[in-house]
Order: sequence, then structure tokens, then C-alpha cells
Amino acid sequence: MTSTSLRITEIFHSLQGETSTSGVPTVFIRLTGCPLRCGYCDTAYAFSGGENIAIDELLAQVSQYNCRYVTVTGGEPLAQPECLDLLKKLCDKDYRVSLETSGAMPIHNVDPRVVVILDLKTPGSGESHRNVESNVASLKPVDEVKFVICDQKDYQWARAKIQQFDLSSRVADVLMSPAYEQLEPRLLAEWILADGLEVRLQLQLHKLIWGDRQGH
Repeated sequence: MTSTSLRITEIFHSLQGETSTSGVPTVFIRLTGCPLRCGYCDTAYAFSGGENIAIDELLAQVSQYNCRYVTVTGGEPLAQPECLDLLKKLCDKDYRVSLETSGAMPIHNVDPRVVVILDLKTPGSGESHRNVESNVASLKPVDEVKFVICDQKDYQWARAKIQQFDLSSRVADVLMSPAYEQLEPRLLAEWILADGLEVRLQLQLHKLIWGDRQGH
């Protein structure tokens, strides 16, 4: 793979399923590869395969959708160093760009125009030991932090992290998602309300609409 190419699993146009822009039409660029193996992962098909595509070609494909929102995701997109160049060039084209990253890779070199969605891994993921907690210091006021909650232990862990890092004051949104088909959303809602947490409970809108189909 050359310095101007990335290994890509898919590019598709859909509604944003999560974050504060849930429901907004978005072009997704899903990079191939991930060093983590979360127990609830729903994109294992992106662990391998894909095809090498030059960044200029990626930009050309994105332009065909006439859509101003672009999300770079994975896998773990920052596992490919060339992702940083892709993010910069998307911003240079005046797209509104977000990056979905696991928190296991440093984010300090990400273009400051990008909205970072930092997924801090909970104990239920099996990968919480991979979190690079120094990433919190690199978060900007427009960024968002996400926790996928598998059970009450995860919720309590996430609540402690929110308090430890004062996340509700540091970033635009703190997101809590019930692990798909593992935790009843009603339970998570009740825990949040009981504790008065300043967070956004989010369901995966794309799954409510399209189920587990890839490309959405």
C-alpha cells in the first residue's frame, strides 16, 4: 500500500445512526482493519479484506453523493496512518467530517477541524485495558465521547469515568449506547435518569431501520 492509498472495506451513503447528528444523511468511509476484538463488535467484516484505494479516488467517490457530512470509521481507522491525510483532505474540501475511533489509538495528530467521536471501551467490551486515557486531554469542545454499555457494571464504570474527567463539561456530548441485544434500553434509561447524568442515550438508528444489513 502506497502512502497515498488506504485499505477500504466500503463507502456508502446512509443516515447517521449515532452521535448528535443521528438521522442526518452522511457518507461513510469504512477503513479495513482493527487491533481490538470487542465482544459486541458488529463490524467484524471490516477486520480484513477490503481494497486499496487512492485518497484522490476516495474524494472523487465521496463527491458523487452531493452530501456535506462525511464519517470516517472502521474497524479502527487510525490503525492506518494514512487516515490522517484523508481526514485533512476531506476538511480541505469543506466537508463536515467526523471520525469514529476506539480510543485505543492516539488522536493528538487528527486535524482539529474533525469532530472526534471517541469510544472509550467499557469492561464489558473485553478491551478496556486498551484505552489510551491521555486521549482525553486532546479532546476539543466539539468532540463527543461514547460508551457502549453491556450491563450495570459497565454503566457504573462509565459514570466514574465521566466524573473523573469531567466529560460533561469538556465535550459537546457524552453518549451512552446499550449494547445491541445485550442490554435493554429501558434499563439504561432508568439508570441515567436516577443518577441525573448529563449524557445522551442513543440507540442505533440504522439498525432500527435496516437491521443488521451491511452498508447502513
